[in-house]
Amino acid sequence: MPRKLLIGRRRLLAASATAVLAAPAVARAQQVLRSTKAAYSLKMLTLDLEQPWGMAFLPDGRILITERPGRLRIFANGRLERAPVGGLPKVYARGQGGLLDVCLHPGFARNSLIYLTYAGEGDGGVATVLARAEFRNNALVGLQRIFDALPRTSGGLHFGSRIVFDKAGLLYVTCGERYQMQRAQNLADLGGKVVRLRDDGSVPSDNPFVGREGARPEIFTWGHRNPQGLAMHPGTGRIWLVEHGPRGGDELNLLKSGANYGWPLATHGIDYSGATISPNKSLPGMEDPVRVWVPSISPSGLAFYTGDRFPGWNGSLFTGALSDNALHRIELDGDRFVGEERLLVDVLPYIRDVRQGPDGLLYVVTHTDSGGLYRLEPA
Repeated sequence: MPRKLLIGRRRLLAASATAVLAAPAVARAQQVLRSTKAAYSLKMLTLDLEQPWGMAFLPDGRILITERPGRLRIFANGRLERAPVGGLPKVYARGQGGLLDVCLHPGFARNSLIYLTYAGEGDGGVATVLARAEFRNNALVGLQRIFDALPRTSGGLHFGSRIVFDKAGLLYVTCGERYQMQRAQNLADLGGKVVRLRDDGSVPSDNPFVGREGARPEIFTWGHRNPQGLAMHPGTGRIWLVEHGPRGGDELNLLKSGANYGWPLATHGIDYSGATISPNKSLPGMEDPVRVWVPSISPSGLAFYTGDRFPGWNGSLFTGALSDNALHRIELDGDRFVGEERLLVDVLPYIRDVRQGPDGLLYVVTHTDSGGLYRLEPA
């Protein structure tokens, strides 16, 4: 068993026990917590999720939440609905694979389209898959599998995967390198890449590698390891990403068309055995990260805060920190990292995703067997 998978399973089991014991107390006490720019409390909304991974807000305020074993759930009117959404595809729910992210089409109010990423099987093994369907009467209708991160391979590690739309209506999907690091530097391979697609899965004509022999036209950026957070800056429209390094070397990156982000030729991390992966932390022609975490925090989920309920947090970037048991608030000055603080330290285990709700509050999910949905509220 790969060391990372073994460590992840141990952490998940420990986190599950912690969540069951600690989370109800948090909800009862409504303890006032403080950051440098806000006082807040934490409200537990449900503990009935199994390994929740991603979430999206419907226009009517309901929340769609993916569960890694392969279910899509609805939280509405203060409770988790008992019946899961119907019509989901079969997913490969092993290791880190399963049902992963969920995202609404920007024109959802008009077309009812939602997008899912998951680990899906096919000829040759398993790959990160993007599918879309109409969401009608709490079910998926007309599901289409519109992208596979080929080639498929065996194993259950490093699928990515997040989805975000930009201001032009193009969508971006993160694809892990499947724990096969050399794939990230191969432009004929979609592992270790961020791809840019039209909403039907076709390739935009201005993608950076369109027409280049030996390169996949879907690729927008390359040289990534296992990116599990993706967000569009609400002002500039630029796309930001967080990705897992190995032992150390987690990264916050600003995506630039056609750029190579270095993995595994340039990294701040080392192998789990302690061996050197590369002596280079930076190389000519490759993009340096905006922020590096050593030791690792295992960043997952990414969201810019633009609400008015926490004025001091406006413009901040939030990411869950799986191995740090915290929610990180990152301050930026344009494209430059300014500072950071850790919230919810050892209060919640294994924060997998963070989103801003339409009410201007922050929501997080914890990736445990008794997974929770929580809301941060002003105190």
